[in-house]
Amino acid sequence: MNEQAVINEKNIQEAAQLESKAYTIIGFPVPLFAVLAAVTLAAIMTGRLPGGMIGAFASMIILGAIFFEIGTHTPIVNTYLGGGAIVCIFGSAALVHYNILPEATVETMSVFMRGGGFLDFYIAALITGSILGMNRKLLIKASVRYLPAILGGVIAAMGAAAVVGAAIGFGAKEAMLFIALPIMGGGMGAGAVPLSQIFAQPLNLEPEGVLSIMVPALAMGNAVSIVAAGLLNKLGKNKPSLSGEGELMIAKNDVAEKEIVPEKELPLDIKLMGMGMLMATVFFTWGNFLGKFIPAVHPYALMIITVAVFKAFGWLPHKYESAANQWFRFIMGYTTGALLVGIGIAFTNLGQIIEAFTIQYIILVVVVVIAAILGSGFVGRLMGFYPIESSITAGLCMANMGGTGDVAVLSAADRMILMPFAQISSRIGGAFMLILASFLINLFLR
Repeated sequence: MNEQAVINEKNIQEAAQLESKAYTIIGFPVPLFAVLAAVTLAAIMTGRLPGGMIGAFASMIILGAIFFEIGTHTPIVNTYLGGGAIVCIFGSAALVHYNILPEATVETMSVFMRGGGFLDFYIAALITGSILGMNRKLLIKASVRYLPAILGGVIAAMGAAAVVGAAIGFGAKEAMLFIALPIMGGGMGAGAVPLSQIFAQPLNLEPEGVLSIMVPALAMGNAVSIVAAGLLNKLGKNKPSLSGEGELMIAKNDVAEKEIVPEKELPLDIKLMGMGMLMATVFFTWGNFLGKFIPAVHPYALMIITVAVFKAFGWLPHKYESAANQWFRFIMGYTTGALLVGIGIAFTNLGQIIEAFTIQYIILVVVVVIAAILGSGFVGRLMGFYPIESSITAGLCMANMGGTGDVAVLSAADRMILMPFAQISSRIGGAFMLILASFLINLFLR
């Protein structure tokens, strides 16, 4: 290599080092990101944003990046309230509530989130990649012990609601049925809506009326859960003995160290990512296919079970497990902000949350969420889990708003890797809550 080539190589390395140290927003230098943001925001405000996936992605990624920056650098919010995740959700919800965003843009994002299936696409990648990327023996041991942790959170939440509801004059039964159950019930579509149907006939009420009582509890419980997730993340950093930093099981007590060492990851490869995308979408398709024949079980739960079976029995070569994991890491790393914006716009009604702000209601919602944290954390520790991770997944992911809440809570807690267990809480735990609701309504009306 001649002298000039050596100089050129040195200059290239120095430039790369400077670029790596420069402040960036989602990978872009600030001036370039500002140009991209200006173009997108101008299109939004003038009604020239393209429809469909292009307009939705452009606007949601830009808004998500801006809100994440605000949340990351705002004191108190970044330390105690979930940082960028909570700002993304409630900032975007505020844009809709106060009619700042044009109606056409809101429609574009809402359709993309609901009819366009972006939420399903995201969760499919996370479930498939995170399960297949886990240590097989650790997955098996953790799953067997997870349901008791959920039950611990549910019992604590229901009991606390009854006691506090009676003490403050709200009523023990009313607090259990109309606040604790919908909060712990697995979200809107799989929780509050079927719960309203279960309650309507025995109580001689219209389902819509029951739903109007439950929705504020569900929405406020979701908000409190997101805040609590950020606080638990902070607690875990201050009390390392309580946290596995994203690992659910206290593995050293149950699995030999050599068994919990992750398998060697293959180098990042575009083709592998494409293969991972196909696997995630096919596993999701399979879950929906099975759901047609097993309607009592949510397709997400069927997908989780299928992927977990493949992992537990080692039916996929490591190459394909790595492909799914690489796709999951890409989706999680670059589209989480966009998804949180979509959740805020399409699934978070700020007006309902504001209307529900009575002292009794707030006290009961906070009590339910705290009890879920304590109950699931305590039982989870008995089962060999780290209390922080058990409280987040078996507690807060039961108390949030289903799949959308899972993403927000895990993002606020900086533990997105725990999505499979979060989905077990939302789907299988949610199904359990419907059974419990049927039992309780018959018990109280005798």
